[in-house]
Amino acid sequence: MDNEIERYLAILEGKQEKLELLKLPYSKDGLSPVISKETINYHYANLAQAYVDRFNKGEGDDKFNKAGAFLHNLYFPGLKEPSSKNPPTGKSAEIINKKYKSFDAFKEAVLKQAMSIQGSGWVYMDLNGGIKTIVNHEIRKDIAMLIDWWEHAWALDYQSDKKKYLENTWKIINWEVVNERLATV
Repeated sequence: MDNEIERYLAILEGKQEKLELLKLPYSKDGLSPVISKETINYHYANLAQAYVDRFNKGEGDDKFNKAGAFLHNLYFPGLKEPSSKNPPTGKSAEIINKKYKSFDAFKEAVLKQAMSIQGSGWVYMDLNGGIKTIVNHEIRKDIAMLIDWWEHAWALDYQSDKKKYLENTWKIINWEVVNERLATV
């Protein structure tokens, strides 16, 4: 995990000349049935890799491609193999319970914020437990937990049922990774 944080900071500080897409910490079918192997192949191997490739080749909008690579390098490591009971633990649980009183209340707040996004974007919990959105791509220094709200993250598996996608996403959030990000504060 230290490697992820080091890369995260290197990107933020502009110290990385060439970008790379971090390897998945699970197999391409490791998130199934929440996210299918087909979605991972399309999302990770094609779309996320394209941000890295375009940035490294100097093609397209550098800022957009760099932010796209950055966000995907936070998103994929923040997921884990599904578990039907996957409540937050450690510092994540402390922050969520203090700010929202319960995990269910937090999930409702995330759903409300996510559904407010018109079109594509990202929804995330910041380092203080706030829920924020990113329209399009943007590098943010305060991301603890990140959910991809672009159509390619959910449409193959959920068609237009974004709510079901989000409900199932709670089964694959890697709270250990979130806690490690919160420890950097």
